[in-house]
Amino acid sequence: MITIRFSDPDVRLEALGFLMGRFPGRALKTGEVLVPEPALQALAHEGFQFTVLGRSTYEQQIAAIRDPVTSKI
Repeated sequence: MITIRFSDPDVRLEALGFLMGRFPGRALKTGEVLVPEPALQALAHEGFQFTVLGRSTYEQQIAAIRDPVTSKI
């Protein structure tokens, strides 16, 4: 998985909509998005501008699955 970031929140939402159903991935609360390498080419082909931050770490992938924030009852 590759970690990317979009410069604009609206572009991020539009790109997430494009990615949904085409590629697996995770959107983090930090604004970063974890996508497989083939998704990069598809995003670029569709004209989305993004910054590649590098390969995602194991910790980022686990953080995307778990929500460390607990709610009080």
